[in-house]
Amino acid sequence: MALLSDVTDAEFATLRDMLGISDSLLSKHLAALNEAGYVHLTKAKANGRQRTWVAATTAGTKAFRGHLTSLQMLADRTRSADQPEGSHS
Repeated sequence: MALLSDVTDAEFATLRDMLGISDSLLSKHLAALNEAGYVHLTKAKANGRQRTWVAATTAGTKAFRGHLTSLQMLADRTRSADQPEGSHS
């Protein structure tokens, strides 16, 4: 989802190469994200070959931002717990 956050859409092979994963692993994850309504998959011919384009949906973008917010809160709590008592840095 992070790779889709700043683009309108991305081609399957581009995502696969950027993530350094296999076609089958990316397909499996995209299918789950598509089923959850977080991405939209479009198949189209380009240069005589079938291509799959992936776009984040509004729901997917919202869920991803919520996930980032939750992770930031956990990180902030961990930082606070690691500071010695009475420390204000």
